[in-house]
Amino acid sequence: MGGLKNAIYLMFHPNQLRSIVQWKVWHEPVYKRDPSKETPTLRSCFELLNMTSRSFATVIQELQPEMLIPIALFYLVLRGLDTIEDDMTLSATTKEPMLREFSKYMKKDGWTFNDSGPNEKDRDLLVHFDDVIVELKKLDKKYYDIIEDITIKMGNGMADYALNAEFQEGVKTIDQYEEYCHYVAGLVGEGLTRIFVEGNTANPALLERMELTESMGQLLQKTNIIRDVHEDFEDKRRFWPNDIWTKYVDKWEDMFDPKYRTQAVYCSSEMVLNALKHADECLFYMAGIKEQSVFNFVAIPQTMAMATLELVFQNPKIFYSHIKITKGDACHLMMQSTQNLQVVCDVFRTYARRIAKKNDPRDPHFLEISVACGKIEQFIETLFPTQDAKKLTAIQEAQGQEGAQSDFWEALLLVGAVVFALLFVSGLMLGLAWFMGARFDVIFDRSAASSLKDAAAQVTSSSTLLPHEEL
Repeated sequence: MGGLKNAIYLMFHPNQLRSIVQWKVWHEPVYKRDPSKETPTLRSCFELLNMTSRSFATVIQELQPEMLIPIALFYLVLRGLDTIEDDMTLSATTKEPMLREFSKYMKKDGWTFNDSGPNEKDRDLLVHFDDVIVELKKLDKKYYDIIEDITIKMGNGMADYALNAEFQEGVKTIDQYEEYCHYVAGLVGEGLTRIFVEGNTANPALLERMELTESMGQLLQKTNIIRDVHEDFEDKRRFWPNDIWTKYVDKWEDMFDPKYRTQAVYCSSEMVLNALKHADECLFYMAGIKEQSVFNFVAIPQTMAMATLELVFQNPKIFYSHIKITKGDACHLMMQSTQNLQVVCDVFRTYARRIAKKNDPRDPHFLEISVACGKIEQFIETLFPTQDAKKLTAIQEAQGQEGAQSDFWEALLLVGAVVFALLFVSGLMLGLAWFMGARFDVIFDRSAASSLKDAAAQVTSSSTLLPHEEL
């Protein structure tokens, strides 16, 4: 039935079908994993990876060989931690020591855990965790140390929240909300960045800007928390901070009551606003990635997160159903995200504009959301200024008019300079002639000119008679 429903949907949405076909047929991975060269335990790890995450599994298996196994095992270890933390059939007293000791289980040959709830979707990972342990022991020490360090930090953080009675009633403050996101996602970004740098696939300067790494994890985790609010409510979990939702309703259950649907949507807007503040730093982080397959790995989840934020924004469905972006949209995003940073920036800009377009003037956070979307566009403009043909034509025309005016004044100045030079030289010559005895007054005085003429004639005649007198 599900296949028939999808087929009918794609018949009426040809663009979705085209995106799926393009990804399946024309996508060419930078690297391809070769299972024939893998040990049985490593193949088992990749099977577990495919079972636990379809989206991450695809991009992980297209990583370059140096990064492939460390990141796949890192993901499985943290997924194992997350499975224990999410299992609502386990008591806090059971979870707490397991989370704190998980880094020790990584070193214990043959360790598995079979007591996860029967409905826990990733229970098979813990049942077969001994295969993960075998491959972990083969890892280069520099990668193993990073995985172990992050596992210790994350396990202790999750254990603290598992024991926190207040947390069982939900997250209280925004600081607590962001601290939780740090433990379950920010630390993942830290570990990945350290692995990337060790593998020479990322700029080492990223290690000095850990706030960028933190934003990568925070955006993903906050997006998932917003999208999964109804599913978490059914599981009796609450991650939306009291500092936010108590502004709109008195009781958490009211968020899912149709009578308070408008208030709930306004509350979700504030949650989206809180997530959007990380978008520009995520783009900044991606600019530090030096290798294409690693860039694809970090870019795809971020573009998916932006698309999901646009989907959940002003969407009341999140309070009574589980929604996600369509497979066609996901394939289209993956095609765009596996190109370069400029294309990824275009994706961010597109979804920021869609969010701004959906923004409701009646929403209490209308202005702040508009500013947040504008900030994303402004940051992208600093990286890749828009080349608008109309603007460029107008600029060229303005420059042409300015050039014509400047040419006129330059020509005028040149003529003036020539005239001045001629006058100066002429004046200098006339002054020198006057100094040598030239009489310029005869030009205007006719009597003086006549006398000079007669004198000249007499001189001429006397000089002519001299030869006769000598005879």
